Amino acid sequence: MQARQALDAKASTIMFFLCIFWGLQQIVVKLAAADIAPIMQMALRSGLSALMVFPLIKLAAGQSLFSRQYWFSGSLVAVLFAAEFCLVGEALRFTSASHTVVLLYTAPIFVALGLHWKLPAERLTLKQWGGIFIAFLGIVVTFAGRGSSPQDLSSIVLGDVLALGAGILWATTTIAVRLTNLSEAPATQTLFYQLVGGFVLLFPMAFVLGQGHIQWTAVTFASLVFHAVLISFASYLIWFWLLKRYLASRLGVFSFLTPLFGILFGVLILNEPLERNFVIGTVMVMAGVLVVSLSGRLAKKVTTQDKLA
Repeated sequence: MQARQALDAKASTIMFFLCIFWGLQQIVVKLAAADIAPIMQMALRSGLSALMVFPLIKLAAGQSLFSRQYWFSGSLVAVLFAAEFCLVGEALRFTSASHTVVLLYTAPIFVALGLHWKLPAERLTLKQWGGIFIAFLGIVVTFAGRGSSPQDLSSIVLGDVLALGAGILWATTTIAVRLTNLSEAPATQTLFYQLVGGFVLLFPMAFVLGQGHIQWTAVTFASLVFHAVLISFASYLIWFWLLKRYLASRLGVFSFLTPLFGILFGVLILNEPLERNFVIGTVMVMAGVLVVSLSGRLAKKVTTQDKLA
């Protein structure tokens, strides 16, 4: 097995640009929403990306795509993936893209909580519990202090709740992959299950939720190309390539730039306002997530060194 290495200049540059693209995701969805509904965007991008990933699976030896071995776990993550993006699409109807991306990226907190109860090796330390407390306090702060009218406020809060729910579902998907036999499956195969599930389930759901409209404009095509080719296909494959060569802990820290870019692009592109409570809450959420992630990885590193000593 190839030893993972620390990040060099090439990997750091790649991660920086990946975070920019990932931060743009919800911004582009909201920008194109007038021409193609958010859930419809996510359904079509999943289907197009699945078509691009499928040949890679066929070319790889030893991958049995529809074997009984992965049928249950593959179906499970497909449903969770589709549900996550269904909530994201609905969230973007009511709240800002900035709020959506920040609350979506609370997922590592819920991953840590879920694995704490399932795997002894993932038990949370006192410092990590402190980070979780800070993050949850930050979530409360982001919900508070809006200056909108009561009617608008209720819609915005609903959007925030949906975005937070999407973050929980993202975490649940990660936990499902970790605890099932998909943890042994090739990354492209796991991605394929999620993309197929995203298309098969989100496409009819778009019509059920009134998000089935499409106007074939330049904006529509640009959004689909951006999400299908650059995000769901290219960026995820590059991410998997990085994970095979570099330390996951170092890559993970870089990914916390994504919600910051999301906020920046939301302000610059969509002219979204920045409320004081939202900024303070975001800082608290990101600080809490960093504490949980870094403390866990440092603890594992110390444990490993102790075993080798």
